Amino acid sequence: MALKLVQAGDPVLRRRTRELSPEEIRGKAVRELIEQMRETMREAPGVGLAAPQIGESLRLAVIEDRAEYLRNVSADRLALLERKVVPFHVIINPRITLGTAGEARFYEGCLSLTGFLGLVSRALDVRVDALDENAKPIRIDAHGWYARILQHEIDHLNGTLYIDRVYPRTFTTQENYAQFWGDKTVDEAWSALEAERAP
Repeated sequence: MALKLVQAGDPVLRRRTRELSPEEIRGKAVRELIEQMRETMREAPGVGLAAPQIGESLRLAVIEDRAEYLRNVSADRLALLERKVVPFHVIINPRITLGTAGEARFYEGCLSLTGFLGLVSRALDVRVDALDENAKPIRIDAHGWYARILQHEIDHLNGTLYIDRVYPRTFTTQENYAQFWGDKTVDEAWSALEAERAP
């Protein structure tokens, strides 16, 4: 059963979440929650979902970038984003370390800010140490779009939304993004918006 998505303004999205014990992780309630989160993420659709987004202040997120989401994206854009299929997985009590490969700006959206996008700068590579759905330790080394997804979801677990990191002049509705910015590169959009600021 898909769950209701919490929208910006709800205090649960601004709290630091609590860690789960191995016993809780292996328990029936958390297993059921993970399945509901997977269904909710897929129905939305989205590539990640953190527990606060369904009203649970827990250090738990599910992630999946499905092949069907990439089908209508050009090969050039996939290469630019460094975006590939990411199988479904769970991260619990994650610790993130930003890499040294630099940063990139891309438009991001969020299931808890329905209908909006904005440019956000994120590290190109990260390492995440976490527990999986069986309370087993896992280490993820991610690059490109996958690294961005992990940063976005772990931000949720710390009470941070992408709008806290967005370049304010780039914040837009999805409709306006499609009309004015969707066919431009990030650099072209950035230059155009900065030029508008000039006296």
